[in-house]
Amino acid sequence: MSRDEPRARYGRYVGGPDPLAPPLDLSEALDAVSDGVMSGYSPEQSMREFLRRGGRGQTGLDDLAGRVQRRRRELLERGHLGGTLEEVSELLDKALLAERGQLARDTQMDPMDRTLREMTIENLPDSPAAAVGELADYDWASTDAREAYRRIQDLLGAEALESRFAGMKQALENATDDDRAAVSEMLADLTDLLDKHARGQDTPEDFERFMDKHSDSFPEQPADIDELIDVLARRAAAAQRMMRSMTPEQREELMALSQQAFGSPELMEQLGRLDGLLQSLRPGEDWDGSADFSGEEGLGFSEGAAAMAELGDLDRLAEQLARGGEGSPLSELDLEAVARHLGGEAAVSLRTLARLEQSMRESGYLSRRPDGDLRLSPAALRKLGGSLLRDAARRLSGRTGARETRMSGAAGDQTGASRGWQFGDVESWDVPRTVTNALSRVAAEGGDPGGGIRLLPDDIEVRETESRTQAAVALLVDTSFSMAMEGRWVPMKRTALALHHLVSTRFRQDTLQLISFGRFAQTRTVEELLSLDAEYEMGTNLHHALLLAGRFFRKHPSMQPVLLIVTDGEPTAHLLGSGDPWFGYPPAPETIRTTVDELDRVSRLGTQTTFFRLGDDPGLGRFLDALARRVGGTVVAPDVDDLGAAVVGRFLHTRRGRPGSGDAWSAGGRWAV
Repeated sequence: MSRDEPRARYGRYVGGPDPLAPPLDLSEALDAVSDGVMSGYSPEQSMREFLRRGGRGQTGLDDLAGRVQRRRRELLERGHLGGTLEEVSELLDKALLAERGQLARDTQMDPMDRTLREMTIENLPDSPAAAVGELADYDWASTDAREAYRRIQDLLGAEALESRFAGMKQALENATDDDRAAVSEMLADLTDLLDKHARGQDTPEDFERFMDKHSDSFPEQPADIDELIDVLARRAAAAQRMMRSMTPEQREELMALSQQAFGSPELMEQLGRLDGLLQSLRPGEDWDGSADFSGEEGLGFSEGAAAMAELGDLDRLAEQLARGGEGSPLSELDLEAVARHLGGEAAVSLRTLARLEQSMRESGYLSRRPDGDLRLSPAALRKLGGSLLRDAARRLSGRTGARETRMSGAAGDQTGASRGWQFGDVESWDVPRTVTNALSRVAAEGGDPGGGIRLLPDDIEVRETESRTQAAVALLVDTSFSMAMEGRWVPMKRTALALHHLVSTRFRQDTLQLISFGRFAQTRTVEELLSLDAEYEMGTNLHHALLLAGRFFRKHPSMQPVLLIVTDGEPTAHLLGSGDPWFGYPPAPETIRTTVDELDRVSRLGTQTTFFRLGDDPGLGRFLDALARRVGGTVVAPDVDDLGAAVVGRFLHTRRGRPGSGDAWSAGGRWAV
């Protein structure tokens, strides 16, 4: 690089979302949305609930809202609004003490003059405002007393200006007459500009000329007149709310004292005109609110107004966070306000939540139907199904007999090709390719193959086969209200999705039919079943479900029928000849008879049947055991959390041609309890 070429400069990225930030892991959000959908909520509601709750290591909207409320309490409990009045009283006492001392020491003063001065300061009203007013024309004998009184006037002016213009109090310390004149000129120019804007007669050049002349008074550096009005209106409204938060006595004292600002009522007249203009230009600001301060520390006029302004910001932020949980995009939240009041960490958390929300909408996991409702997309169902299937595999791997090696490869004829192993595969391993994969991995990792190798799941390849048999699988799931009441609703749906994913990805030659049964039975797509909400209706109509399963099996006469039934109650309803359901509890003999007759008809098709009993109802246990013995089926009684693994495991065993044998879920027999 030549000496004349510019050097590259590097700094912190401030241009919005970091383009180099790592991609977000949406799996937790997708699981949360899916669980919400399975519980009967819409994807939109489920996503909002996840954003409100947060995730692992991720702060949610509710926590941020809690921080807002804690900060609000801190402000209200920090101090009270009498700080300016207390400071005025202290300065007045200091001035009077210095004046009394000077009168006592000055032996050259005319006795009559001394007496008149003493009478003046000894007969002042108790009200600090009235006393300061009476001393406006007093000729102070003490230089210290005169300086203390002048500080009272400067304090009142600086506090009044600071409440509306940030940094003005510091700028007016030890102010000269020229400084006060410059402030008065700025206020006159500002009110003229706002008045012109209110009439619609201002131009951008008017604003630019004003800022060129008075930019030092506006550290916010507004870009145009609307931003200027927004800044001023928020502060002026906060000042008015602060006045309304005082006691009537405090408010009266402060208003009376304010007339002595800088020794002239002109300042307050200018500020009053300015407030009126701002209120007409921004009527939506909170001009009438108040707050209850209860702390020990005295807050001055400007400090109280600043506290009220922060309270206003916090209230707006709380409202934004609430809207963010009800449908408003999180990208609309004021990150600068979050950082200012809650800290940079909170702003980062909120930005991450906004990215999560946007990424979920743009990921393709949510699709919008023509009616405008969001639904889980096919991509989301595949991802969730894969996750549920992996969970089922993990649970199966912890049970003795979960893998059956003697029947490997029995699913069909080998094609000569191989592929990576996936959960559910029953094909034989391609040993040469598996060992080669392991050796290549160890070598790439810098290991020594001569010291032995350890196979990992990613190393395994299996020989592809062409299936010789196909299965028609009917999964019947109980959707009676007891399933929801007993916490079995979501596990039932997760089970259906896991099985659906397994069949659609690993057993594509098979056909799966999902059938729900409550008072009626109905065939369902996996999307319909996942979005199904629990409704209070009486009836467990297994008879109708078996009718639909029989029709499904008869539509596929060349396939092996596989019947999987998930229920937590005995049949309490059946279909009449008219097609209407009949309900009776306890189960009526007619309901039991029609249910058993339909099961017999399904069984005569050569159906392999498994019942999954949920709960500990002994009557249900005896009933299902009797049905299983009647049709040569199996009863499985898993814990509700193990339901998915139980159904997937039983399906795999039926597809291997040896139902019941070596089955981790049937404990080696035909019935498990």
